[in-house]
Amino acid sequence: MNVRRGWFLAAVALGTLLSPLNTSMIAVALARLQTAYHLDFTAVSWIVSTFYLASAIAQPAWGKVADLYGRKTVFLVGLIVVAAGSIAAPFSPGFGWLIGFRILQGIGSSAIYPAGMALVRHHITDRHAQALAVLSVFSSASAGFGPAIGGLLIHFWNWPAIFVVNIPIIAGAFVLALWVLPADARRTTGRPAWRQVLTAVDVPGIVLFAVAVLGILLVLLSVHALESLIAGLVGLAALGLFIRRELSATQPFIPLRTFAQSSGMTLVDLQYIAVNILFYAVFFGIPTYLQTVRHVEAADTGFIMLSLAVCSVVVAPMAGWWVHRSGVRPALMVAGLLMTAGSLWIITFHGATPLLSVGVALAVLGIANGLNNVGMQTALFVVTPKAIIGTASGLFMTARFVGTLAASVVLDLVFGAMVTTAGLRLLGAILAGVGIVIVLLSGQLPRQQKGAAVP
Repeated sequence: MNVRRGWFLAAVALGTLLSPLNTSMIAVALARLQTAYHLDFTAVSWIVSTFYLASAIAQPAWGKVADLYGRKTVFLVGLIVVAAGSIAAPFSPGFGWLIGFRILQGIGSSAIYPAGMALVRHHITDRHAQALAVLSVFSSASAGFGPAIGGLLIHFWNWPAIFVVNIPIIAGAFVLALWVLPADARRTTGRPAWRQVLTAVDVPGIVLFAVAVLGILLVLLSVHALESLIAGLVGLAALGLFIRRELSATQPFIPLRTFAQSSGMTLVDLQYIAVNILFYAVFFGIPTYLQTVRHVEAADTGFIMLSLAVCSVVVAPMAGWWVHRSGVRPALMVAGLLMTAGSLWIITFHGATPLLSVGVALAVLGIANGLNNVGMQTALFVVTPKAIIGTASGLFMTARFVGTLAASVVLDLVFGAMVTTAGLRLLGAILAGVGIVIVLLSGQLPRQQKGAAVP
């Protein structure tokens, strides 16, 4: 296993980078899609929200299937599903079809992450923090460089290129996975049949969760529409039924009782929600502000965003070493402080703020992102029992997508019908408050993380 460690991590990394790459490239494609399908911004933005929603719903389900059926199998299936969505998307006859193929991408990438993390947890037996740092470099680079990559692809080949670019990545990950990932071990009781797997997955819970999230999202994003208010009431009712269902189900979609019994896992997921609210509000808010208010070209905006990406990539390996030596608490507390400082910096922006100052603020947030990418994943590994790491990884990523959806709501409420400098300052103030919450949550983590901090 030690001989193939690098190839093993490369296979997992190529698969897991698909989700952050596709969530970031789409940001620069929205304007082109508006023109292609004759839509307003509110309508076209659903291509972002539906990806996050599909991912939030699918992550825990796939994590459970990976635990029950086999991590390598689920990893490969996820790659195939993403490939299907990516190949079909450029041929979409209408925007509804494109959203459908985008949802397919979200469902497929949601299988890859929990299966990949479970494979790392079970087969990488030492230096977990360093292994996670490698994966973090791929993830941070794909997310951070996504806007610049997407901008170049769209400039030369139009919007279908951001879907086609997935194919060589998927092919490489698939070949590597077939070659280097260990075969799924057969259980002494026999491998569960698909019918048994589906029985183990809480379908009613999934449906109630989807209705609850979609209904609440509709009312938050469209507070003036009567239909959305009705949808919100339905969503709240579904949320109540969901909680009741999950507390009584033998195989719950989201194990609420486990969260009640595991304060560490609950703390990590809550902190990850807060981290992603702050990060994605900045990630989508700053480019929108630069292009709408400051009239910066899309390509130049993508390059300004590179300061966030470069700092994330550079810091991730050092973060792995730090976490290995000192545990997760110091790194995550510093990350929270930097996120708070970056948010306060945004409050100082005005119509003539030098773009260099914007880049520096993004760099500060990029350093925090590099620390969070390694620290949060390591914290999850430490507090989670090995037997349910696939399920826990799925829930962890659901926390991420809940945070991204919440970030979308924050941006909509702050910017409203028009993006302004005053709105950006208000966003900075809100995010500074979120940063303080992150610092406080980090202080509740254990000081020493066995297996991550001990050399």
